Amino acid sequence: MEFLDEWQVHKNSKACVASYPSVVQNSILWFYPRTEPEHSDVLRRKRPPYFPDLDDPSFVTVYGVRDFLLGYDVLVENLMDPAHVPYAHKGLMRIRKKEDPGRYVPHLLWHDQILFLQFCTTNDHLLSTVEFDKEGGGPIKMMIEEANIEGFRSPQERGYFKFVAPCTFYGSPLRTETEDDEGKKKKKQPTVMLVFLCIPVAPGRSRLVWAFPRNVGVWLDKIIPRWYYHIGQNSILDSDIYLLHIEERNFAAVGLDNWEKACYVPTSSDNMIISFRNWFRKYCKHQVGWATPMVNQLPPTPTKDQLMERYWSHVMQCTSCSAALKWMRSLEVALQVASVAVVGFLAVAKETLVTSVVQRAAVVAAAVLCFAASRWLANFIEKNFYFQDYVHAHK
Repeated sequence: MEFLDEWQVHKNSKACVASYPSVVQNSILWFYPRTEPEHSDVLRRKRPPYFPDLDDPSFVTVYGVRDFLLGYDVLVENLMDPAHVPYAHKGLMRIRKKEDPGRYVPHLLWHDQILFLQFCTTNDHLLSTVEFDKEGGGPIKMMIEEANIEGFRSPQERGYFKFVAPCTFYGSPLRTETEDDEGKKKKKQPTVMLVFLCIPVAPGRSRLVWAFPRNVGVWLDKIIPRWYYHIGQNSILDSDIYLLHIEERNFAAVGLDNWEKACYVPTSSDNMIISFRNWFRKYCKHQVGWATPMVNQLPPTPTKDQLMERYWSHVMQCTSCSAALKWMRSLEVALQVASVAVVGFLAVAKETLVTSVVQRAAVVAAAVLCFAASRWLANFIEKNFYFQDYVHAHK
């Protein structure tokens, strides 16, 4: 073992922690993973994307994060595709049927915020009745403008979306970008916004950070905890994951240079997907520039419960969900103990305190209710904090 004087330890590289350029913006910690001196001022030269609504006190924002066994490119592509919502998320939203069997109008519950936000991307048939298929899919008009190395934007009839290369995708289904730029005068209008940060982690792995600011239903944020929103948001993500896993393997089979051979993209709603794939091909050559050399191949195929598990990919990283899980586990144990204690009380007191049939029936009912509640809670915990399968054929 080597012994060094204190002054030598302080100067020894083994005792030093690397310092990375970092900044907190929109309540998100950003850092640049390079320690060389020439990168020390990188965040002064180029700041991360900034979203005024996230810092606006008249807005409330639901943040979230989740890791995926999916590549960065497949994750970004999925977020850019509004047309898949009625099909991939079938059964997670309610669609009310009109008198004409070929005409539908979406009907969403007030508390289904994530469903509302994602379904809004299908534009005018959210607010009017148009031709739909039986799943609820309808026509979507979408344009692409200013496509270059910096990304592109997509103005739509009732909103807009913008890709800021390489990781940021954001927009609003209810207002135009011009309205966003006009300042406080327009911010009083009902507004919801979707912000997605898509982070490549490794080949076949990615992380999604999302933020949904809104200035409508602000009071709901005072009574609905963040973990409740995350349950609905994770259900939406779960219904995507297995389909995206298959898509990614199909792309790998034909090669990303030939990705069009693995899918069919004939409609205007595919414009953002095509634009992103063109950007990824032209400026990235269909691959992420990893900091350390690695073979750009997919990891072994995981099982479905590994693909869709929630605990390690989200719950353990989320303070709200992890606290809710801890509290519910404690409540589950308390209910089980209570059911046993009530039965024990009945056995001890049946000849003294509990003398009538009605009293004994009430005590037994209390024990059964406590046990049933503990079983229901255990099932709720498993489905919402660990794993819940989603089979499209059963929806």
